[in-house]
Parts: sequence; structure tokens; C-alpha cells
Amino acid sequence: MYAILDIETTGGKFNEEGITEIAIYKFDGHEVVDQFISLVNPEIPIQEFVVKLTGINNNMLRNAPKFYEVAKRIVEITKDCTLVAHNTSFDYRILSTEYGRLGFDFDRNTLCTVELSQKLILDQPSYSLGKLTRALGIPMTDRHRASGDALATVQLFKLLLEKDINKAIIQSSIKYHDKRLEKEKVKNLIDSIPQVLGVFYVHDSEGKVIFIGRGKNINSEVNKLFLKTTKRAVKVQDRATTISFEKTGNELFTRLKYDVELEALSPKYNFKKKRKITTQNFNNEDFIIIDKGREIEEHAIVLIQNNEVFGFGYTNLAYQENQIDILKTILTPLEDKEIAKTIVKNYLNKNKVQKIIRL
Repeated sequence: MYAILDIETTGGKFNEEGITEIAIYKFDGHEVVDQFISLVNPEIPIQEFVVKLTGINNNMLRNAPKFYEVAKRIVEITKDCTLVAHNTSFDYRILSTEYGRLGFDFDRNTLCTVELSQKLILDQPSYSLGKLTRALGIPMTDRHRASGDALATVQLFKLLLEKDINKAIIQSSIKYHDKRLEKEKVKNLIDSIPQVLGVFYVHDSEGKVIFIGRGKNINSEVNKLFLKTTKRAVKVQDRATTISFEKTGNELFTRLKYDVELEALSPKYNFKKKRKITTQNFNNEDFIIIDKGREIEEHAIVLIQNNEVFGFGYTNLAYQENQIDILKTILTPLEDKEIAKTIVKNYLNKNKVQKIIRL
């Protein structure tokens, strides 16, 4: 069952608007089975541009019921229904705000005919209600009045139901008030990451890396990321589609890989910290750092040559480590050698590695 609605408001500051008119048509997928249409006294003035747009003025609303007087009827007609509107996020926000002022939680699942039209009616120059219905030959009367817009949305939604032959698109487009799909997505993303030392990459719907993280247990770090409530974290959570990862085997490689990837990929939602560049060198010595690899028989190698960090990588044969020319072809060269030098010097000053071989 669907409750197809349209709301007109006073305009004004975000979340301070008041409802001036509401129309709701209860639709069973075939026909309208109930309806509610009413002007509403918002108890605040209507913005002048809204008066010109809708034709609703303050005098018309003087004797109209206030929201609390129609609130029960709205709850009743929308009960057990999915709310449908053209740009549902607006109408649902307005209703939730009004009920919030009354101390009541208004929770409904929602569907947006703008989003559905973009998926089911392709290549339209505009998806505004007026232009879209005109392009589709859907009759519309009383444009920018709640009843006229809601009735046009009913006809549009009927067409969308017909076009969604397998009913998969509409079903997958429902936004559940309990965020069940978002929770399932997060659970699947977290479950895909092992409890290992390494670096992880959050990708958006186009595959672009939008955030890089690291940790001794990257599964735990991903979990922490999806529990954060900062604006930056919420944006990452909303845009995350997949998460990939790389095991590193040791902390030094984790730091090197993290910084190299930050520089190379410039993820949108990572903070870029200014790192203090070391002025120290490696005492004019060439040497190889050998540390724990990702697997039992694997070594993690960092080559220091000419007072620079040449590169890093993994080997599983002593022969590779003993032949510098071969080793260089295996290792990943580092572009920003100053940052790499700082990371390696700081790490060696505070931590032990398995072995250092002087060349």
C-alpha cells in the first residue's frame, strides 16, 4: 500500500518552514482507496515568492486547521504505507519536523518518483514534475497546489509500476525508516575485511578511492569508521560501495604504503597531515631492511641506497635479496623519497626489525 502525497509550505529557513497545504492519496497499486486534502494554518507568514507560486496566501489559511488538528488523520491514512512523492526527501522531512514539534516520531518507508523516473524513464531533459508529466502526456491541473501535484504523481507512479516489469527496481529503491538496507550494506562491507595488519581502501559507486585507512586490525578500523558520526565519516559511510585491502605483514610497510597511497590517490575524505621532513641521512650507508612478510616464507624488504629509500616490496627467495639488480626490479620505487626517509628513520629509531644487511 502506498500513500502518495504532496505538501506546500511557507518557504523560509531550512527546518523552519510550515505546512500550508497537504494532499494524500492512498493507493493500492491499482486505484486510489482513500484520500485526505486540507489547507493548514502554519501559524507563520508565507514567503511572498511562495504566494506567487502557489496562489495560497495568509488570509486563505486564517481559519484552516492547524497541523496538530490534522496530525492524527495523516498518521491514520499513512499507516502501513510507503510514502511516495516527487522528491520525497523534502515532503518526508517537512512531516517529520512537524511531528517532531509535537513530540511524535513519524517513521515511514519512502519512495521517490524522481529517482524512480531517472532509472525507468531514461534520457529526459528534465525530471521536474511539471516537465516530466508534460513529456509523458500526463494531465495536470492546479500546478503547485498539493492536490494537483499529488494526483499527477499518482499517474506518474502508475506508469513507473508498469515499466518496472520485474518489480526489482522499485523494491530496491525503497528507503526504510529503520535503515535496514544501510545496516546490511555496512555489515557486508565490514565482514569482507579480514582481521589483519594492513591498509584498506573505501571505493565509491564509480570505483574511485575516497578514503584510505590502516591499522593492526583493519576489520576493527573499518568498523570504527562506520560507527563515527562526524560529517566527514558520515559522507564516507554514505558513499561507500566497496572496500578493498592489502595485507602488509609489518608496521613499517603499513606506514610506507599508507603514505605512498595517500600521495598517489589523494582520497577526498582523508586529512592531509603535514609531515616534518627529517634532515638526517643514513650515514652514507647502503643497506637492506628485512622484516616480517605477509606470509610465513615471505620477507618484507626496504632498500636504502645513496642515502635514499629506493623502494620496498616482498621476496621469498634469498637469491633475490642477494642480487641488487634483481631486487630493484622487484621493489616498488618511491617517488616522495623525503617522506619515505622520514618514515623509515623514525621507525628504526623506535622499533626493531628482523635483520639489516649492510651492502
